This record gives sequence, structure tokens and C-alpha cells, in this order.
Amino acid sequence: MKAAYTVRWTTVAELDLKNIIAYIAADHPQNALQIFQKIRLKASHLCSAPEKGRIVPELQGQGISQYRELVIPPWRLIYQISEQKIFMLSVLDSRQNIEDILLKRFIR
Repeated sequence: MKAAYTVRWTTVAELDLKNIIAYIAADHPQNALQIFQKIRLKASHLCSAPEKGRIVPELQGQGISQYRELVIPPWRLIYQISEQKIFMLSVLDSRQNIEDILLKRFIR
């Protein structure tokens, strides 16, 4: 049986989530709390099935396949698996130009 993975949130991903929740909370505080809990819960489920998410299509088209995503409409949680760890890298609103954001963040 495989050992469980641990989920670690990067500073960037935490800031992304904080900004999303703050934006929602301005008009709908209760919804913001529910969305926050839903996103954190879904991310924690990756501990037992880290490859559940798909390879990020916009990056795969650029030949980059080490990043995966979990879609929680309209948000996309971008992560990378390394050894027994899952690094949450970004939480993005899929209504934005995801390709530009990802290429700026992950290609240097």
C-alpha cells in the first residue's frame, strides 16, 4: 500500500486563495467560508490520489507536463507532485487568461 502524500501550500497559492476568498467575502461572507472549506477539502483529498488531477492543458501544449490541476469550478488548483509531497502552486479563476498567468509563473 502506498504511503499517503502530504499537501503543502506555497506562499503564492495561499495568497491566491486569500485574494479569492476576500473578494467573495466582500459581498457574501458565508459563501466565502464555504468556498474556502471546499477548496481546502478537495486539495486534501489529493493525499491519497495525487494523480487524480489532469496535466494542465495550457502547459502541456508547451511541452510542460510536471504540473497538474484539480478543477473546482470556476477555480483551478495547480500543483506539482514531488516524492511524497504535493505542492499547491496556484489557485486561479478559470475565467481569467490562464495560459498567460501560468507561463509567467512557471516559465522563467
